[in-house]
Amino acid sequence: MTILCEHPPAFGGVELEEKNIPVDHDKQENELVLDGGFVVPGTNSFGHTFSQSLYEVNQDYDIESERQKGVEEFYRTNHINQTYGFVKRMREEYGSLNRVEMSIWECYCRSHSKRTIPMRDWLHLTGLIHDLGKVLLHPSFGELPQWAVVGDTFPVGCAFSESIVHHKYFTENPDHNNSTYSSKHGVYSEGCGLDKVSMSWGHDDYMYLVARENKTTLPSAGLFIIRYHSFYALHREDAYRHLMNEEDIENLKWLKIFNKYDLYSKSKVRVDVEEVKPYYLSLIEKYFPAKLRW
Repeated sequence: MTILCEHPPAFGGVELEEKNIPVDHDKQENELVLDGGFVVPGTNSFGHTFSQSLYEVNQDYDIESERQKGVEEFYRTNHINQTYGFVKRMREEYGSLNRVEMSIWECYCRSHSKRTIPMRDWLHLTGLIHDLGKVLLHPSFGELPQWAVVGDTFPVGCAFSESIVHHKYFTENPDHNNSTYSSKHGVYSEGCGLDKVSMSWGHDDYMYLVARENKTTLPSAGLFIIRYHSFYALHREDAYRHLMNEEDIENLKWLKIFNKYDLYSKSKVRVDVEEVKPYYLSLIEKYFPAKLRW
């Protein structure tokens, strides 16, 4: 679900596009307004039109190959540069939260939402805010490179699990040959708890710091989701469980529920922001202060 803020405040001199999406209130409760009706597909399952020539198809594959090279280059750069020292520097720099003061809703109006998540209200709010740390890409937040903001996250200060995508590139990471950082436990101990573990730097850890340091009353499962929703080696491959404590094990259950509604859930479905704004503002007021340090 994408929420369009009808009158978003200015942010760093940039205005979001304003749109008015009509809502048919005669539709049944909880039904979302779609962009259009059913259309006969003009492409096959590979994305090619039925009239495309072999030459055009080959061009498509060339484009896909280039895209894949770009993805692999992203992970290569990420895995080389996400060191224990780099993460410590980023946490020191951004942990001061001295860049701006704004509300959750002000920040959200520069971002997007997901499909509606069932059950607990705190889980709804977590779905709303979990990606807001991507403001790190904005010039006023340092305009960090993509490899330091998005992508899979993983612990630093201990051995890199082979279950991490494109693990091969860690051989070029300086920590790979550091005996302190390359053992199974590294600088940590068995069952120490993931809150004691330094994660690769990105939007997950930054938003976790913003929420924690601004004294959110979200339950620990909400903070766990915010910090570890990109930690695929854990919630897909069960890696690093030796560092988890009992609270982590319980919170992981909530993260797996959340992922069902987060991963690959973006769509062209729209809702009117005025319809959902009162509900989400009430949740923000319940779990966060009016203004936060970022």
